[in-house]
Amino acid sequence: MAWVEFIVWEVLWGIPLIVTILVVGLFLTVRSGFFQILRFPLIMRESTKHLKKPKGDKKGEGILTPFEAISLSIGATVGVGNIGGVAAAIALGGPGAVFWMWVAGIIGKLIKMTEVTLAVHYRSRDKNGEIYGGPTYYIRKGLFEEKKHKKLYKVLNFIFIFGFGTGFILTVQNYTVSEAVATTFSMNQILVSAVYTILLYILISGGLSGLGKIAAKVVPFMIIFYILAGVYIIGINFELLPDAFALIFNSAFNPTSAVGGFAGAAVAAAIRLGMSRAVFSNEAGWGSSAMIHASAKTDHPVRQGLLGAFEVFVDTFIICSITSLVIIITNTWTTGLDGAELTLAAFETGIGTAGRMVIAVGVLLFGLTTSSGIYAQIEVILRYLLGNSPLKGRILTIYKWCYPIPGFLLVLIAVSIGMPGTVVWLFADMTTALPIFANILAILLLSPKFFALLKDFKARHLGMGVVDPNFKVFYDDEIDPVETEDKKEKKI
Repeated sequence: MAWVEFIVWEVLWGIPLIVTILVVGLFLTVRSGFFQILRFPLIMRESTKHLKKPKGDKKGEGILTPFEAISLSIGATVGVGNIGGVAAAIALGGPGAVFWMWVAGIIGKLIKMTEVTLAVHYRSRDKNGEIYGGPTYYIRKGLFEEKKHKKLYKVLNFIFIFGFGTGFILTVQNYTVSEAVATTFSMNQILVSAVYTILLYILISGGLSGLGKIAAKVVPFMIIFYILAGVYIIGINFELLPDAFALIFNSAFNPTSAVGGFAGAAVAAAIRLGMSRAVFSNEAGWGSSAMIHASAKTDHPVRQGLLGAFEVFVDTFIICSITSLVIIITNTWTTGLDGAELTLAAFETGIGTAGRMVIAVGVLLFGLTTSSGIYAQIEVILRYLLGNSPLKGRILTIYKWCYPIPGFLLVLIAVSIGMPGTVVWLFADMTTALPIFANILAILLLSPKFFALLKDFKARHLGMGVVDPNFKVFYDDEIDPVETEDKKEKKI
């Protein structure tokens, strides 16, 4: 599989893409006045407000409440990438990959805030009155309709759709879950995969709105449980934390020597793996969760964008960090294991066999919410491509029945030929590079719109500046008309 590694690390996840992500992320950070850092209390306040009052949050138009949107989106981001992906990054790139994961998380908070904001601003309503949006929508409306970049719009949209579409075939959720459950409970992996496939069919049968309601109930529980289990292991090994952090920072800038079953890693590997798995996990720059947020009920795009930044914080700085520290503190990263098996071994070392069993069940829940979230994201792209086609309903129905099949087939192939988990995750990295490249460039070109929306939000809702009554908060005013106080007074 040397050719796969070459394509992933030298071509797709080579220096150009990494530099692009860093440059655009730093540009947005500096241009916004380090918003995601200095305004972190605002991000937390807005996000926790929706978590406390999920039922009463009905402002604006959309399919999902903000709480359902963030639950479904976090359910899609907080999943096998946090459990199997982070472990695979450490197994191949060493502890230094964790540092670069954090770097990607810092700039990723603002990248995701930008793409979510743009997705809500440029969203559209279909003939059934349902509201959808995402990168394909803001690339068309922003670059083509507003900026008249016809050729660029076509190129970026093609790259994004083609790249994102590969995730329909090269999906790792089923494999990661079936591997974790099968090895923990000594079951046949193909049988577990078949059960997972059936459960996924049941989940997606209710469509996007149904998935939002399920996620709102399941996601908070599974995240709290995973955090408590990880914090317990870290707590009872608190004296090892200084050495763990020292190892992470040292390995980020120096090659990691071979030890035990770990083969050693160069700094370049730590950077590539840390950043790629961070993006796969928190989805900042991928444009995926923006498709879910675009359907949320909200009175301002930036308000929903704040929830996007909160997602990255939860995903990278809480869940991924807990996974990483548990693996490093328990020293299981030197065993030669990889993927979900490495994470399970770390939790088993920390809290025993019972802990491994409970975490394996958690992996099942994480995988299901991730798979169902990706299903919703690909549905948004299909709706964009089909427009008002009379075949739209039929094609979406076919997609619903076909979606779980590639994941099951990948398990069949991997088990049959003995494909290791690290190779499976290489295919996952392939699916993220192309859409990220197209989406990041689109975000950069549309950043003036984001900064204008951010300025309006500060004036309209934070009392920082003067509200421009002629500013369009939403691209299509008929979807989400936002009235200023002056307009309301005139009506009265």
